[in-house]
Amino acid sequence: MYILLCDEKTFYVGLTSNIENRLKSHKSGYNIGTKKFSQIHLVYSENHPDRKTAEERETQLKKWTHAKKKALIEGNIELLKQLSKSLDYRM
Repeated sequence: MYILLCDEKTFYVGLTSNIENRLKSHKSGYNIGTKKFSQIHLVYSENHPDRKTAEERETQLKKWTHAKKKALIEGNIELLKQLSKSLDYRM
């Protein structure tokens, strides 16, 4: 599971078993999700024991806000915890 920073503003979350080849593919413009970007940088990756857990993590991160992804990438666990707290919906 990996996160790319595209054009210094957009995060792209993906999944692969070969990060080097996948990154080359992104940078070559072969991926629909990133072909419109001119600058693509790998900023985060995680290894998982199997594809199923990697897919679950990818799905989780795709639902996250930009701020949460940035906190994860920066290793800012305290901010990530604050951003992850559920909102208090009072009626």
